Amino acid sequence: MLKINVVTLFPEALEPMLGASIVGRARAAGLVEFRLVQLRDFAHDRHQTVDDYAFGGGAGMVLKPEPFFEAVESLGPSREGPVVLLSARGERFDHRRAVRYSLQPELTLLAGHYKDVDQRVADGLGAEEVSIGDFVLSGGEPAALCLIDAVVRLLPGALSDHESASSDSHYDGLLSPPSYTRPPVYRGLEVPEVLRSGNHAEIAAWKQRMAERMTAERRPDLWAAWQSDEGDDHGPRGSDRP
Repeated sequence: MLKINVVTLFPEALEPMLGASIVGRARAAGLVEFRLVQLRDFAHDRHQTVDDYAFGGGAGMVLKPEPFFEAVESLGPSREGPVVLLSARGERFDHRRAVRYSLQPELTLLAGHYKDVDQRVADGLGAEEVSIGDFVLSGGEPAALCLIDAVVRLLPGALSDHESASSDSHYDGLLSPPSYTRPPVYRGLEVPEVLRSGNHAEIAAWKQRMAERMTAERRPDLWAAWQSDEGDDHGPRGSDRP
């Protein structure tokens, strides 16, 4: 079982999503356990102040280091696994990192808010600074939920069909091909004939071609990495390769 701790100012914003869909089912099945830690519980004044002005000036308030340190320490001496600070300055979160986190016994997420988090939090706690994209959110809670969802769905038993995950975008470095369902024709838009042919080899080849084409067109960075990765055997999507 994976334990996920989230240090946050808004645990009430996280709880509903942690009980929904795949994450909620994995939680109910005992595959993942969540502990939401209220950052203000570790403030030491009657106003429960967790932020202050930045040294050196500048607009916006900065979250103080003391509450974060004490919140993480409250998890006990047996806490293990990575500490992750959700930060717009962080390294880009990707599928490989999600896989690594899913293999850990425990994961601790720090959700910031306001202008920034005192840098001593990341430095002193040895936290990995991680970003979910090149944009800024009002707080780390939505980013934490994105990370949690990406990690939990990789846990064995979280998905009823592992192939559903293995054919997702980014699983093997490419974007996934487009998907279609019934009806075969809707408002003049048709499902590609090959997908209705029943020929599994042709379907797999079509999916591979479309995955490569869409990756090249939409994510040239991923396409360049895919082409340069000469050591891997890039089999067709839908094949039985590991």
